[in-house]
Amino acid sequence: MASILPVFFVLVVVIGLMACAALFVPKGPQQMVIRTSLLVALAACYLLWMVTYLAQLHPLVAPVRSKVKA
Repeated sequence: MASILPVFFVLVVVIGLMACAALFVPKGPQQMVIRTSLLVALAACYLLWMVTYLAQLHPLVAPVRSKVKA
């Protein structure tokens, strides 16, 4: 059976990437725009991955096996 642990592991990785993106963006007139863009992109990618993973982990509709005539 699949585990929920990958969701938390990837969350920790994404939070680390977000911290790096927030701390290491070079100074300049567009610093806030670049920082915000990186943080929103990382958050959106994580949410998309998490929803997809959890949807496959617990599907709403179970597959139904059709009866085959032999």
